[in-house]
Amino acid sequence: MMAESTRRGVPEATVGRLPGYLRALTDLADAGRGSVSSEDLAQLLGIRSAQVRKDLSALGSYGVRGVGYDVARLCDQIAAELGLARQRAVVIVGLGNLGRALAAYGGLAPRGFEVVALVDNDPALVGTTVGGLPARRLDELDRGAGTLDVGVITTPAEAAQEVADTLVGLGVRSILNFAPVVLRVPDGVHVRAVDLSTELQILAFHEHQRLLADARGDEVG
Repeated sequence: MMAESTRRGVPEATVGRLPGYLRALTDLADAGRGSVSSEDLAQLLGIRSAQVRKDLSALGSYGVRGVGYDVARLCDQIAAELGLARQRAVVIVGLGNLGRALAAYGGLAPRGFEVVALVDNDPALVGTTVGGLPARRLDELDRGAGTLDVGVITTPAEAAQEVADTLVGLGVRSILNFAPVVLRVPDGVHVRAVDLSTELQILAFHEHQRLLADARGDEVG
């Protein structure tokens, strides 16, 4: 049985690394590993072993010298910290290429997220089926969708705010936004923005800095 999370105040940066820990630990468990050292975890995640120990100590988990961390127990602990003790119901709004790819992706359910509804206002898409679910209009979302935990927005920017308002009105308090726009939501609603162009620009910055350093003969850390 999965443990319930009781801890508070885990640093945001640590929270951002927890899914990576869980993925690595799940792979280790599938491979039959019973324990893992902080050095091995660090190598799998591409971070320092001291950072691993600091992150896991924030969860109240400490490895045993010469043995390491119990893989199964740490998996349960991190899953509980992430709130994955129950399946989360997800609605995807916007069935362009990205939305359809997410709807058909089979990797969400094993990680605690079940896509239960698909939405698009394009008449050519309403009624079509992706991943076994029919697409419905936004104004039909409150009919038979049940309780929704997470809304995923993959619409054009001009439609995203209306979608967010509708989702909030239906009780959704967690939104993953792929639209290139800043959403205005009430307090208590958490939004995570994923902007591919921004991420590419950040990569371009680092590549540019590397080229400048090479031209100067500097070492790049």
